[in-house]
Amino acid sequence: MNIPNILTLLRVALIPIFILLYYLPLHWSYLAAATVFTLASLTDWLDGYLARKWQQSTAFGAFLDPVADKLMVAVALVLLVQAHANFWVTAPAMVIIGREIVISALREWMAEIGARAQVAVSNLGKYKTAAQMVALIVLLANPPTFSSWVILGYVLLMISAVLTLWSMCLYLKAAWPHMSMHSDQKSDK
Repeated sequence: MNIPNILTLLRVALIPIFILLYYLPLHWSYLAAATVFTLASLTDWLDGYLARKWQQSTAFGAFLDPVADKLMVAVALVLLVQAHANFWVTAPAMVIIGREIVISALREWMAEIGARAQVAVSNLGKYKTAAQMVALIVLLANPPTFSSWVILGYVLLMISAVLTLWSMCLYLKAAWPHMSMHSDQKSDK
């Protein structure tokens, strides 16, 4: 166990705290939930930075880090879909969660055939993540009422969903030669 892995575990441990804060019937609860979510998001950057800088990358960290990220984002999206109950949150949430399921399965399959590097994280994925995190922080920090901040959150979430679909298409395009090759091999048998 090293500091980067401890930070990743901390990110998972903060999930129930930000859920509890989000549902507290207090005027500051949304801002508190968003603050905890922001802190958890920063640990994502920090654990990766420290693991690289201190050369403390581990198999456990490589497994847990993306799981912690996906859990954190999925929980935030579910909270927001329930609270906002509208198309502007529900549609992007479906796209984002659906893409994560598709890409996780794709990466697992590509790893099985020894071509995992073909579906590595790209710069587009980093832009998508940045737009997504800012959107989630803005929406978590504000009550689900119509305001300029909430509209900004909706716009950023929609942008994030478009980038999510775009990055998924790029991953699928990169994987397509391997998928069609393995399909051809099966049909030859």
